[in-house]
Amino acid sequence: MDWGMKNRLSKIIKPKDGRTVMLAVDHGYFMGPTSGLEQLDKMVNPLLPYADTLMLTRGALRNYIDPTCDIPIVLRVSGGTSIIGKELLHEGTVVSIEDAIRLNASGVAYSILVGAEFERDTILGMTQYIDEAERYGIPVIAVTAVGKEMVRDARYMSLASRMAAELGAHIVKTYFVKDFEKVIESCPVPVVIAGGKKQPEAEALKMAYDAIHAGAIGVDMGRNIFQSSNPVGMVKAVNAIVHKNATPKEAFEVFKGNKK
Repeated sequence: MDWGMKNRLSKIIKPKDGRTVMLAVDHGYFMGPTSGLEQLDKMVNPLLPYADTLMLTRGALRNYIDPTCDIPIVLRVSGGTSIIGKELLHEGTVVSIEDAIRLNASGVAYSILVGAEFERDTILGMTQYIDEAERYGIPVIAVTAVGKEMVRDARYMSLASRMAAELGAHIVKTYFVKDFEKVIESCPVPVVIAGGKKQPEAEALKMAYDAIHAGAIGVDMGRNIFQSSNPVGMVKAVNAIVHKNATPKEAFEVFKGNKK
């Protein structure tokens, strides 16, 4: 692994504790004006001091984020389908490696859908992008997406995560499930969990805590932060779990305290 790759990874995963809080606001590339992100800049800017990395699309980066902002960027580079399409997440490459470099991305995110009829398309798309990203020392985060009919369990997440790692991904983003330790044990690269759909704050914090203690190196959370009743309090609480080893109860107090 060359210096550039190591340097970019150190921006995403903090060397001090080997963990990361990734703020995911890339939903618009297939969901459009997602609830909470209608005016993305007004929502995101107050959250940035408490996140280690911002994951978003190139259009959102160019139109909503101040170029003087120094938060590391993980750029969404796969897409091509919408939430109303017949084949959700049948994605291909939508951003060139050259544009990712122009935007000074610290990493790129590419979704794969293991188990779907079109799994080969998404997997080959990811591996081709890994080849291009490796030439420039840019890490690739494999997002193990889940279709509507796919089971979220340790066996499936282990399969998808291990495949992504063996095919060259540098970080894997997947869902937290029962027996998550099995996913971690069988994946040779760092794993972050997806926040998923909005749930009560206490439950989302418990999920983050359990994932960290099962071996995840962080969270890539979106809706459970920006759709919270108090987004700043929630991102502070998540940060406390990831970087300060706070318990779910302590983190919830951080959330409530900031709300006051």
